[in-house]
Amino acid sequence: MIRWDAPGPYAVGFTNRIGGVSGGAYESLNLGALTEDEPENVTENRRRACASIGASAQRATMAWQHHSAEVTRAEPRGIVTPGTVFDRCDGLWTDEPGQAMMLLTADCLPVAIARANGAKPALAVLHVGWRGLLAGIVAAGADALAGGRLAAAIGPGIGPCCYEVGDEVAEPFRAAYGDVVRDGRLDLWSAAERALRAAGCEKVERTDLCTYCHPDLFFSHRRDKGRTGRQGIVAYIA
Repeated sequence: MIRWDAPGPYAVGFTNRIGGVSGGAYESLNLGALTEDEPENVTENRRRACASIGASAQRATMAWQHHSAEVTRAEPRGIVTPGTVFDRCDGLWTDEPGQAMMLLTADCLPVAIARANGAKPALAVLHVGWRGLLAGIVAAGADALAGGRLAAAIGPGIGPCCYEVGDEVAEPFRAAYGDVVRDGRLDLWSAAERALRAAGCEKVERTDLCTYCHPDLFFSHRRDKGRTGRQGIVAYIA
């Protein structure tokens, strides 16, 4: 797990695929239930991911992600009970201490935004793909935390080394974020950083780790042609 040293009482971690109980294409810390992995493996992996950062899996919540710009207040629903219904959104936020949040990725970017020191603590986590970024997911996450200075961190995702896109994606990104597409490859990291700064984040930290390039560390939907697990972000106010 990669931890963000956030400016405040926050615990934020970006998971990788190491340290779980799954096997085969989902080896080993697969957090995604909508895969061909065994459900009991996913449940145990989610427990382990939460435990590694001191979060409560019974209180944590997730989202039914669908590449939107919707950000919802997190509610204590638990993430280890089969059949739990989550909100359809791609961002969660909270100002309640101990309310953990988990979102999943497999090439898209996991992003955390936090109110910096000096304001009431509040934290948002976002699932940022190209559709959500163009739709305004970053601005929506920042708006949910209005009322203080903001800082952000961008976790591992597919990099400009590997993210080939067509003109239908390249053109709107050039229009919105400038020179973030070169030789047919999208720099989603830089586009997300520019969106975060435009939304008021004074400090933006990046991991710049490509999920496609590191099969030993990360799942990648594109590299593995859809048959892959999910890593993600786990975060809460300590």
